[in-house]
Amino acid sequence: MIIEEYKKWLANATLDSDLIAELKAIENDQSAIDDAFYTDLSFGTAGLRGVIGAGTNRMNVYTVGKATQGLAEYVKSVSSNPSVAIAYDSRIKSDVFARAAAEILAANGVKVYIYKELMPTPMLSYAVRYFKCDSGIVITASHNPAKYNGYKAYSPDGSQLGPEAADYVLSIMNKIDVFKDIKRVDFDKAVSDGIIEFIGDDVIESYLDEVEKCRVNKNLDLSKINVVYTPLNGTGNKPVRRIFERIGVKNVSIVKEQEKPDGNFPTAPYPNPEIRQAFDCAFKTAKEVSPDLIIATDPDADRTGIAVRIGDDYRLMSGNDVGALLLEYILKCRKALGTLPSAPFAVKTIVSTEICKKIAEDYKCELKEVLTGFKFIGEQITILEESGNDDRFVFGFEESYGYLAGPYVRDKDAVVASMLICEMAAYYKEQGLSLIDVLENLYKKYGYYLCMQKGFVCEGQSGMKKIADTMERIRNNPPKTIAGKAVSVFKDFEKSVSLDLATGKTEGTNLPKSNVLGFYLEDGSLLIIRPSGTEPKIKLYICAVGGDEKSAACVRDEIQKDGEKILDF
Repeated sequence: MIIEEYKKWLANATLDSDLIAELKAIENDQSAIDDAFYTDLSFGTAGLRGVIGAGTNRMNVYTVGKATQGLAEYVKSVSSNPSVAIAYDSRIKSDVFARAAAEILAANGVKVYIYKELMPTPMLSYAVRYFKCDSGIVITASHNPAKYNGYKAYSPDGSQLGPEAADYVLSIMNKIDVFKDIKRVDFDKAVSDGIIEFIGDDVIESYLDEVEKCRVNKNLDLSKINVVYTPLNGTGNKPVRRIFERIGVKNVSIVKEQEKPDGNFPTAPYPNPEIRQAFDCAFKTAKEVSPDLIIATDPDADRTGIAVRIGDDYRLMSGNDVGALLLEYILKCRKALGTLPSAPFAVKTIVSTEICKKIAEDYKCELKEVLTGFKFIGEQITILEESGNDDRFVFGFEESYGYLAGPYVRDKDAVVASMLICEMAAYYKEQGLSLIDVLENLYKKYGYYLCMQKGFVCEGQSGMKKIADTMERIRNNPPKTIAGKAVSVFKDFEKSVSLDLATGKTEGTNLPKSNVLGFYLEDGSLLIIRPSGTEPKIKLYICAVGGDEKSAACVRDEIQKDGEKILDF
């Protein structure tokens, strides 16, 4: 079966000459053929993501075509005049895949709005809402290594595609022969016919207007804050710098090696602002200009990482740190300025720091917890919007460096995050405080909440099975103690069950079903185990609580040790 599929591709995959060359190169490598063809690249609410190359288990014009043909059928089923917006990032073949998707949609009678050049993921979400599209596509693999690319599909509200729609698309995809059933039209002809339309500068300006509306202290002088910024060879370069210009951040030094789009990411093989290596070039620039702050955005500019000066060095701050700081800054300053809604509403994911519960409680802000994935945060904003209460939304974040302040999009946005982080840093600088000082004050007030995430890579067919077997084993035999502390509550989100181990009482989780296991300890610490939705990994999420940093770190390390024993890798 696999070898037959390989031969079929070898004979027919002529749309991209790179594919034929690769297929010929692996002709005598059965393990490479097996890995490329043993399964179809999976499509779900996170779309597609995989290694670029030839085969059914790879990102290429045919797997993109298959998904787009399915999406075309879906939007035609829900609209008599369907339309889809498209954006793409700097990754290898992103422009090729975006163009191919546009041709297929146009051939199916679907109106296409496509950006003229690479743009951040949140600007795709904005375009979907701006043009009132039935769906959207962004070609990106976020912060994955250069060999990956991906395809994310969106709902009409600007959030990622929901489960029902994703299932519909998948049902169509399962029937498609990629060499016979995919409709295509010439891109330039479709542009001249008006069925493909380029998105104009007016839309970009409108997006930046909405970002700027999210400023908290609009009269704050930002000219004294000194910033080093790196777009990590991605899409953030133009929009982030434009918003800096608009709000008066004048002292900005760009990391030259990472300024221009480059899908090979030559100076940061893993272009993830969560890791220190991604900041190496920025640290060199920082030695020359001594900034208060270093900001990095990932290739599709939906995630934001920062490093803050501490003496002669720079400390990376985690997504949990920045999320807690931004939540407290927004609530405190908007309350003082009289711009805080009477019933403020914020959202965080279940794996994000628990300190936010105490911050929100202090400001009488409703804090909603949702499953991992920013689409669930976007869903909450849409629920507010449908009842005419979207002005209640003040902030949403997830620990993986994703932040949003404003209902104008339904995805995390590194442009608004970069703006607010600069504003927050300038606000505290006027008071003689760094963001590290402010974080320490939060810990002293609410307790030390130290969080960490650790992933374990399980690639290929055997890796997928290992992850599935591990989750099932833990689900059926959950530990009753972790780090020497009793598990008070065990939550199986796949079964929508929350079990109080002290009383034996069982409740629902009030969240959609998801393959996630949560262990909530008697001291307020927690351990969550889940497979990644976008990478071949199983992950541990830890939030440890202590009266001081040393005790919290001790609890964190013990939970990690026991978590690894539970996984038994």
